[in-house]
Amino acid sequence: MSCEHLICANCAGPVVEGRCPACRASRARVHHHGLGGLSPMLIAIVLLIVLACTLALNHLYGA
Repeated sequence: MSCEHLICANCAGPVVEGRCPACRASRARVHHHGLGGLSPMLIAIVLLIVLACTLALNHLYGA
């Protein structure tokens, strides 16, 4: 989601400019909606490690 076209109800300015505390809070909320602070790169690395372990175990025990 982007805040480029959002207008603040408090100051009537564009939220992206962060003119008032309400704008800044809304902008921060829109742009910081990650998964508990986990970056997408970290999630991708963990998934690749899990996949590699699964494939290694499958190869060891044969299926």
